[in-house]
Order: sequence, then structure tokens, then C-alpha cells
Amino acid sequence: MNKKMITIIALAAILTACTSNQSNTDIDTEKQQPIEQNQIVQHNNEQAKESSNQWASLPEYNTIIQHVDVEDYSFKIVTDNESKRILTLQNEDGKPQFKSIFIKRTNRLKIIDLEDEGQIYNDVLNESIS
Repeated sequence: MNKKMITIIALAAILTACTSNQSNTDIDTEKQQPIEQNQIVQHNNEQAKESSNQWASLPEYNTIIQHVDVEDYSFKIVTDNESKRILTLQNEDGKPQFKSIFIKRTNRLKIIDLEDEGQIYNDVLNESIS
């Protein structure tokens, strides 16, 4: 009886582990360059210009640059999952000055000034996402 229970539990654990990786295989890597969590891009050097293409490919990037002078800040991904992407724009000292929240299902973008003005943008983007 105990051997059967151990076998059943082991099989359940193996099946659970196999199915948890399935959602990662659904990402179309050809359309989008992967952006790792906590990756920081600084806009004041040559390397930043090359990697800024990663940020420019995000659907919310054009709206962010319309409301924030991004050359004064570096981007940092806080969260990027199936439902939302949260970015912070940090000053030279690494202190977050702005926060953007992009809800992928509805294309809603919120930009928040963490120092002065509070919410400075909250609207649905017209661009479609891939």
C-alpha cells in the first residue's frame, strides 16, 4: 500500500513539473527579443544605443518617450509576465523616478511620476501588440 502511494505521488510530481514548463514554449522568440528581469539599459553610452532597440520594440515605448525624457533615465523591468509589464525609469543614482504599467490584454498604459505629479498618463494604446 505504501509503495503504491509513493509511486502515485512521484508520478504526480513528475507530471506537474513537466506541465509547468509548457507556457514558456508558447513565446514567439522570432518576433520579440527577450528582455531579462532586472536588465538595466543606460542611455548615455554606445552599448545603450544598441540595446535601446529592445526597449523601442515594446508597444508602450513610444508613449513613454512622449511623456518622459528617457535620456536622463535608465529602464529597469520590475515585472514582465503574460498579463502585465512594469518598468521603472531610474535616475543616475538608481532611484526610480517614473513607473510604467502596461496591461497586455487591454493595451492600457499608465505612467506614474513617483516624485512630483503622480499619474501623468492613463489610456489604452492604439497599437496592437504581438
